[in-house]
Amino acid sequence: MRYSAWEVFRNGLTGNKAWKPVWRDPEPKQRYDVVIVGGGGHGLATAYYLARVHGIRNVAVLERGYIGGGNSGRNTTIIRANYMSTANVKFYSHCIKLWENLEQELNYNVMFSQRGLVALGHSDGQMEAMARRANFCQLEGDGGEVWSLEECRRQMPYLNYDDPRFPIYGAHWHPNGGTARHDAVVWGYARGADRLGVDIIQNCAVQGFRIEAGKVVGVETSRGFIGTTKVGMAVAGRSGEVAAMAGFRLPIESHVLQAFVTEGLKPVLPTVIGFGMGHFYISQSDKGGLVFGGDLDGYNSYAQRGNLPMMEHVAEAGMALMPMIGKSKLLRSWGGINDMTMDGSPIIDRSPVENFFINTGWCYGGFKAITGGGDAFAHLIATGNYHPAADKFTLKRFETGELIDETGAGPRPGRH
Repeated sequence: MRYSAWEVFRNGLTGNKAWKPVWRDPEPKQRYDVVIVGGGGHGLATAYYLARVHGIRNVAVLERGYIGGGNSGRNTTIIRANYMSTANVKFYSHCIKLWENLEQELNYNVMFSQRGLVALGHSDGQMEAMARRANFCQLEGDGGEVWSLEECRRQMPYLNYDDPRFPIYGAHWHPNGGTARHDAVVWGYARGADRLGVDIIQNCAVQGFRIEAGKVVGVETSRGFIGTTKVGMAVAGRSGEVAAMAGFRLPIESHVLQAFVTEGLKPVLPTVIGFGMGHFYISQSDKGGLVFGGDLDGYNSYAQRGNLPMMEHVAEAGMALMPMIGKSKLLRSWGGINDMTMDGSPIIDRSPVENFFINTGWCYGGFKAITGGGDAFAHLIATGNYHPAADKFTLKRFETGELIDETGAGPRPGRH
């Protein structure tokens, strides 16, 4: 079924009984050309681009739970490309351009909204950095301006401009940034991949890998052995665990990052806002809830839940920036497991095991990179070559010391 206004109208007249399942629920075959471990945004996008761009359709996506139950459904939905290192500027610009045509390509409403992103500056040094970010965005054709304090007051009168502890000097306006509906993105890619013949196998936990002469030949799962020529791993914060099953260790740490949403409110925030002094970021969903988050919880964990001290810290930052947020009721919170690299940039590369490919290390940027990450990972798996937009995200850089070092990174995860 192709979605359209006519289908909505027709089904409305017939009691909405003609809608079909969005994707199949197949039994796993004995063998596939490619097995993707991880049914989140990156895994499903990879499968979709393998089928659509490279014509590889004998593909299985293995998900131990249900589609959209991992990090893809546990984030603050922000999409942006306002980076400063050459590698990340090029890559996230590629991601934005794919986002702009995604709904038409998938024939699915992922609720992509280029409402723009405001990154506030709180010192002369930060404003200089904002000007550099704006220039990088303009060079890639992604738009960018520097707003003065007066322009900030005009555009965002609801912010706290009278706090001497956290003064607002101005902002970087990134018009091409925005948000998308997190689980709708996963569902859209799942539907698109399924229509091209990809098998999406839910409730299928990976238990190990069969490796012969240094080459992966199959996957041991809770639903039996599945033979394959190539394996692609895209499991976000679980990357360390899955890599250990294949016998190698990754230079990442897994940390919890919480996100929050309030009750539905009337429209009040037309853009995404980032508060540099408190590391707080907020937007308003199409349902009216304020969606916001802050720092990592500060400890290694595989739990999809956070702690109360960080919840308090995020609430304090929100109140410092926008006192009116205190009038809203917190509806729910959730935690995602972030796969953190030491230089704040991802890894899209081969692993030490032949024909075993890895997509990991997304830090805070996994959701916004679903489009480009899936495209680049599929390109690597299909051709054996790095995608031009992601050729710096190699595993070897941690051996040679040629780190990407996104500005503000630092010596440990969380400092970016």
